[in-house]
Amino acid sequence: MTRPLPRPLPPRPLPLGRLHVAELLRVLPTLDTDRLTAWGRQLAQVLPAGARLLVAGNGGSAAEAQHLTAELVGRLRDDRPPLSAIALHAETSSVTAIANDYGYDEVFARQVRGHGRAGDVLLLLSTSGRSPSVVRAAQDARALGIRTWALTGPAPSPLAQACDEVVSVDSPHVATIQEAHLVAVHLVASACDVALGVAPAADEGVDEGVDVPAGAPAREAAVSSAAAAVPGAVPAPRRIRAPLVVIGDTLLDRDLVGRVDRLSPDAPVPVVEDLTDRPRPGGAGLAAVLAAADGREVTLVTALASDAAGDELRGLLDGAGLHIVDLGLDGATPEKIRVRAAGRSLVRLDRGGAGGGVAGGVGPLTPDAATAIEQAQAVLVADYGRGVAAEPGVRELLGRLAGLPRRLPVVWDPHPRGPEPVAGCRLVTPNAGELRHFASLAGLDMAAGSGGGDDIARATAGARALVQRWSASAVAVTRGEHGALLAGDADTPPLLVPAPATPLSDPCGAGDRFASAAAGLLADGALPSEAVQAAVVAASAFVAAGGAAAVDMGTPSVAVVVDDVDGGLALPPTAAEVAERTRAAGGTVVATGGCFDLLHAGHVGVLQQARALGDCLIVLLNSDDSVRRLKGADRPLVPGPDRAAVLLALGCVDAVLDFDEDMPAAALRTLRPHVWAKGGDYAVADLPEAPALEEWGGQAVALPYLSGRSTTSLIQEAVRRGR
Repeated sequence: MTRPLPRPLPPRPLPLGRLHVAELLRVLPTLDTDRLTAWGRQLAQVLPAGARLLVAGNGGSAAEAQHLTAELVGRLRDDRPPLSAIALHAETSSVTAIANDYGYDEVFARQVRGHGRAGDVLLLLSTSGRSPSVVRAAQDARALGIRTWALTGPAPSPLAQACDEVVSVDSPHVATIQEAHLVAVHLVASACDVALGVAPAADEGVDEGVDVPAGAPAREAAVSSAAAAVPGAVPAPRRIRAPLVVIGDTLLDRDLVGRVDRLSPDAPVPVVEDLTDRPRPGGAGLAAVLAAADGREVTLVTALASDAAGDELRGLLDGAGLHIVDLGLDGATPEKIRVRAAGRSLVRLDRGGAGGGVAGGVGPLTPDAATAIEQAQAVLVADYGRGVAAEPGVRELLGRLAGLPRRLPVVWDPHPRGPEPVAGCRLVTPNAGELRHFASLAGLDMAAGSGGGDDIARATAGARALVQRWSASAVAVTRGEHGALLAGDADTPPLLVPAPATPLSDPCGAGDRFASAAAGLLADGALPSEAVQAAVVAASAFVAAGGAAAVDMGTPSVAVVVDDVDGGLALPPTAAEVAERTRAAGGTVVATGGCFDLLHAGHVGVLQQARALGDCLIVLLNSDDSVRRLKGADRPLVPGPDRAAVLLALGCVDAVLDFDEDMPAAALRTLRPHVWAKGGDYAVADLPEAPALEEWGGQAVALPYLSGRSTTSLIQEAVRRGR
């Protein structure tokens, strides 16, 4: 006997007309607008810094999720640069392939594992909060260190329990929930744009287009003064730098700076008088201070001793605004003491700390340190071979986080007395000596050769060998004044990044500046190639500013010696800055001048000779008006900014200063160079600038000039050939 089919339950009624609107009006005031605004602000913080937003949903929820990505990659209302947001359900080939091969429950989770990185955000939409595909995606995302948010229907639900934060809509009607989700999407996108400065926040109760009453808060400027000066410029989001965790040995560096006027009568050594004590953190502490001066929140995991020097060091780190996680150091604080005069080190004295790369004196990994490292968006290991990087707990945790599935960006600055980097580092930054040491452990002979191309080939081979040995993404070999070489696997050519020409200065701390800049930019989402290019510029600017010796912990900020590392683009130093830095380092300031219209071999020869006379060369360049008065109304052929750019591209020119007068006497009196050099058939007495140089004891000199080369003859020849 056939059993009758069960009688279906009567369907729930659908609200129509005013009832539909009334249900929506009942729900909207209950939306957690504070949380939605906070979400938008968090996106404004992390997306410009290199993180991405992943979103997913099924059916109508997919449409609402995709609505948000369109407004972030595109725009909500006002123009701005695009932000990274990916709708996982919109990639139809991946969705259907994963569903076919692994089942639909895996359709979003597998994409999260493929696209997601620690520091990203995953937003999941579900009216029921029970779809296995979104619940599993939330679970996998949290395991990867991805922040998880959910827009759901009534709570509680499995999705709400699986996510870090949830905004639920308490309605039994799917249509009402989805309509409220659309409002929530707009609130998140609006809060993001307001936080970025793209648009001002409207006052409560004031609609767009309504006059703001007198006394209302003034509107904040939405664009920088530079962007406002360019017609049609798109205002960039405010730069919010990602936090950084620095791990390593911290030393107490101390410069004793004085003056030397005589030699000791009992030995051929200088007598240093009027000493000033200038302490600062060294090692990983200096790297952390420099990263903090970039505007980052920095946590320093280190080992400090309980002695007077350790107390002084702790005070310096606290004063720099660092969050310190101390593992404890059994022994004396390592100190490096330099005695300096006239911008040069005379002797260095080391005391305290056993070194040797063992962790015997360093305390074990603490719960606070483990939490700081686990929550990091990027880590810099600044190893100085004194035990922190060798601590077993630190190494085990870093090795686990640097590998799959987390792939935490780890930059490792190694030391010959320290351990090898853990596997999976995003970037390792040895100098040439460290490269030779670690390459020898890999069985590669890196004996120094004759220089030039041979050194580049050896550095490339060594870096590639270490990429394989350490399973690293890339190795960047720092090469001092020659810049850096970045190498990955053997299938890609190395990237050679030259360093800008810098005047004579103290290179101490350049490696820490390079590593801290590179690690910070990787935390912001930069590629290793972008980070290395920017780090070379930052390190060169740091050295030109005086290096570690110019880091004055007594000032409110050490950022005055840290150039902006965004994109690796730093403004060239001014002529006055170059002269001041060179003079402070005890170097010789050389200047020359001219129109330099249509630069030719004669010009280049004189410039190279002039640069060889001292430690920097400043070119005083006739302005366009000055050239017209001297050469005629049809000159210059090349405008002043272009002439300056061509000169600055020459390795022998450190700075350019233009002047409007016919003669550069006023500019010379401002710079007060030691030497004024001019090319041509001059006697020194014929140089009109010579009397000005005599005012401060400078010297005017004439240089040999390559005969038969002149701008005028080039122009005449061009005219003749054009007939």
